[in-house]
Amino acid sequence: MMGALSAWRGLEWLLGLYFLSHVPITLFLDLQGVLPRELYPLELRNMLQWYTKEFKDPLLQDPPVWYKSFLFCELVLQLPFFPIATYAFFKGGRKWIRTPAIIYSVHTMTTLIPILSTFLFEDFSKASVFKGQGPETFHERLTLISVYAPYFFIPLLILLFMLWSPQYKYEEKRKKK
Repeated sequence: MMGALSAWRGLEWLLGLYFLSHVPITLFLDLQGVLPRELYPLELRNMLQWYTKEFKDPLLQDPPVWYKSFLFCELVLQLPFFPIATYAFFKGGRKWIRTPAIIYSVHTMTTLIPILSTFLFEDFSKASVFKGQGPETFHERLTLISVYAPYFFIPLLILLFMLWSPQYKYEEKRKKK
């Protein structure tokens, strides 16, 4: 019993770190695709440019409209949730985080399906929306997918944890007749 509790607690800390690390990634990199360029110092713009060239990420290099809609959701829905989730998971056993965490995980996994599918199946050399930019080899595609895959698999872990963990299940109280 004690080992299971410490494993759950370790997972909560891992999730707390995931949400904490997501704040600077979102603010400094992802949101450059939807916020005015002037908000970002040259160093951050250069970091994004380095990343998009190094990993051949066409979505952040020149975001298509559909991807910008995901970035807007990240700004409006996810970013405010990250500090709340960080607190809840570092503190541990906060049952009130269950429903928001389930919503977050399902939303995030859903957005990753078209992203990962694009990286796997898009012919970037012919797709006008990507202006010929993107991974060319299967190895480059897998490298790019490896950058995004944790944002599918960690939310999947969150979903399963929220659904199956006994410490996050609400117990229904029934009145005696």
